[in-house]
Amino acid sequence: MMVALAAAMTLPLAACNQKAEGPSTVPLTIRDGDMVHQFTVEVARTEAEQQRGLMFRTSLPADGGMVFPFAKPRFASFWMKNTLIPLDMIFVRADGSIDRIAENTIPESLEPVASGGEVSAVLELAGGTATRLGIDEDAVVTWKAR
Repeated sequence: MMVALAAAMTLPLAACNQKAEGPSTVPLTIRDGDMVHQFTVEVARTEAEQQRGLMFRTSLPADGGMVFPFAKPRFASFWMKNTLIPLDMIFVRADGSIDRIAENTIPESLEPVASGGEVSAVLELAGGTATRLGIDEDAVVTWKAR
């Protein structure tokens, strides 16, 4: 059963399969009306994982990405330093609704990419994914811990 993003963020780390080499992965769904899009995303839970994010990657699977959960909702600002590929940044509120989508962010840019309000997570997908799949701010993001 799918749980809201806010609820999923409170699950213990033991509930996810932890890879020794990096962040754990979880299934993540974006629902927009009748459209349902499924992804398998890495979860950047630790400070070190969040600081590194998707830096130095040269590709990202079409159904992959990374989610950055926060302990409590806050304004979020990311940059693209050392990020070699364009990304779509989806800023997610505590209820799973989307605050803002920053599409095709510029690789290696030092310009901040900020949320419009307080968010509980940021989801990064390959650049162009939101447009290609028709994902907009009416969608809801959920994930299921393994």
